[in-house]
Amino acid sequence: MNPGYPGEVILAVDTSLGTAVALIDDDGVRLSDASAADPLGHAEVIGEMLVRALDEAAGDESMGDGAPLIGHVVAGMGPGPFTGLRIGIAAARAFAMGRGIPVVPVPSHAAAALTAIEHDRIAGPFAIVTDARRREVAITVFDGTDADGLPVVIADTVLVPRVDADEHLGATRRIDVETLSAVDLARVGARSVAAGRILMADEPLYLRQPDVTVPGAPKKVGR
Repeated sequence: MNPGYPGEVILAVDTSLGTAVALIDDDGVRLSDASAADPLGHAEVIGEMLVRALDEAAGDESMGDGAPLIGHVVAGMGPGPFTGLRIGIAAARAFAMGRGIPVVPVPSHAAAALTAIEHDRIAGPFAIVTDARRREVAITVFDGTDADGLPVVIADTVLVPRVDADEHLGATRRIDVETLSAVDLARVGARSVAAGRILMADEPLYLRQPDVTVPGAPKKVGR
């Protein structure tokens, strides 16, 4: 077992961009994953993807017979649109509640940053940029990983008009992300668990309030 992981199977769920589900083993190795790039329709596909990922992991020879014993569920907490993001978080929380296991909240941009650092070999400061709709983008700036293997944030997530993004970033390298790796989201979550660290609170990073609001009390009409 790799000392950088908690010694159990980890499930990750994210709907900040498309829909992505994955399981990794106690060495951070991919057991299964399923994804769809469509930024809409999360509710229609999330259940099917969970079943597909679980079935694939159950068929992995390293798991032996039966379903994998999942110890934590990692939830991608955004940034992302309100409706789509909360579908993935609700699915992660429901699965965890059903199994009686903890949910690990992880910023979705941290997964994209890990992909850039460990798979694309990006060195030095760089910005993860994702579509926030309404002609805006969400930006988080990272620089390498720390001693626990977690991406280091050097500028917190902000919402910026798309046309102003390059000016906002200046010389910082820009990486536009359209799909997220749930495998790398699981790895970030697993490393945070192994290090005993909490990367963010349970409140999702919506950046923008939903369009639909609860109506206020009706106005009193005088007689």
